[in-house]
Amino acid sequence: MASPHEALPVECSVAPSVARPLRDAFHLPALDASVSEARRLVLERLREWGVAADSRDNAQLLVSELFTNAVRHTDSEKVSCELWVIGVRLRLEVTDEGGGEPLQRPCGANAVDTEGENGRGLLLVSVLADEWGIRPDEHAQGHAVWAELPCDRTVD
Repeated sequence: MASPHEALPVECSVAPSVARPLRDAFHLPALDASVSEARRLVLERLREWGVAADSRDNAQLLVSELFTNAVRHTDSEKVSCELWVIGVRLRLEVTDEGGGEPLQRPCGANAVDTEGENGRGLLLVSVLADEWGIRPDEHAQGHAVWAELPCDRTVD
């Protein structure tokens, strides 16, 4: 699937029969307390967009893991989060300002420390997300971790 940076911009005009992508972004201080605030903001926005409970729950777990990693493993002062609903897909992207330990995708189950505290978050991300990855942030020294998952919508 194309990244949102390659996809149609939100402000682009589309045919009336094509649903317009939904997008939101927020920035929070890189503090442990911001993790719960990030979950709350994601839940609030996804409810407004009519995203079904199962998809909201998975998105909250993903943003919690990605935000926690950005807060604990970088020297960031703030962490940013973007969410998109594009058709039947939900994409979350958490961007830090860099510094700290470099984040890497685990290469198989043996690469994750299942006995210790570190590494299980990215394992959870790999289970919940259909696709996920890490890319350098194009505006700063940090990086962005993104995850995509199916997005069920409620019928109003």
